[in-house]
Amino acid sequence: MKTVTIKIGSSIIAPEGKVDSALVTRIVKDICRVESLGFRPVLVSSGAIACGLNILGYRRKPKDMHSLMAISAIGQIALMDVFNAKFKKYNKRCAQILLTWDDFDIRSRFINIRKTLEKLLKIGIIPVINENDVVSYEEIRLGDNDRLSSLVADLIGSDKLIILSDVKGLLKGGRVVQEVKLIDKDIVSLARKEDKVHTSGGMLTKLEAARLATSSGIKTVIAYGRKKNVISDILKGKNIGSVFLSQGKKERARKRWISNKLMRGKLCIDNGAKTALLDRGKSLLNVGVTEVEGPFKKGDAVAVIDEEGNYLGCGLVNYSYEELKGSGRKKLAQEVVHRDNFVKASQGWCYYSHLQNRKADSKG
Repeated sequence: MKTVTIKIGSSIIAPEGKVDSALVTRIVKDICRVESLGFRPVLVSSGAIACGLNILGYRRKPKDMHSLMAISAIGQIALMDVFNAKFKKYNKRCAQILLTWDDFDIRSRFINIRKTLEKLLKIGIIPVINENDVVSYEEIRLGDNDRLSSLVADLIGSDKLIILSDVKGLLKGGRVVQEVKLIDKDIVSLARKEDKVHTSGGMLTKLEAARLATSSGIKTVIAYGRKKNVISDILKGKNIGSVFLSQGKKERARKRWISNKLMRGKLCIDNGAKTALLDRGKSLLNVGVTEVEGPFKKGDAVAVIDEEGNYLGCGLVNYSYEELKGSGRKKLAQEVVHRDNFVKASQGWCYYSHLQNRKADSKG
């Protein structure tokens, strides 16, 4: 049976800062239908902070991080109470899973989570996933679990990612862009324009999620979450929202994991090393490394760029920052990045390129 990851934002669950019980019931009912369409559902849901604000009677969201973390901890229980009650109504059980970036970054944790999700799906339990705000700054700062949903979709090997939003999809001239073959600069510019019109923002982060998912071979749909039967209609193949086509076949699981890791540093390489790495499929040796940025330790993921600053890919490094910096360009016993641990830029999304995109967005 295929798997679908469904992401629901807080703007859908709690548009006025309070859980929309009727809408959640409708969405849960729709999720419970997907098995009859040949899919196992995995749910990624925001809304813990909105629930916490409502419980405490706060009219405004505090600005300091630890208040937000405390509010999320309070709201998460209430959010799961809602989902548990709604799924129970349709004779389904759900399970709570709270994740952080480290759970995807550290290989052993990544594998444990994947096996746990597979077990839950095998016994018919619907995972309800949220970011663990109490120990993670990223979700509160960068927003609404879009990136988390794509990481989850990739981890579990989903066939589709559905992102339910408060807009009908990616817009161009007020009309929905029905199909996107490649997320290029023109598509990103549309998202920037849309975020300026809709002050709640968020289309850029949804594009980032779509780029990660599609580069892992996962078709992604951004659609209006308040439409009745939106999930089942999408899975039936109806023309709803913006569809982002998958980019070729899936890479091996290990390479997808590498491309999704947080880049801890950067290696600049010369043209000879670039040709050997990209065109001849060779490993990266330290004699071809012209500049090192850290800090990072052995086994960390690093971004690899050329001397013009173009991003070439990412890989797992066999030396620490101090070891590489201290070696100069003397030949070391082991390659810096083995070819089996390198992912070309064309093969996958990586968090380095994500950071570069965010820097560019902040400048203009």
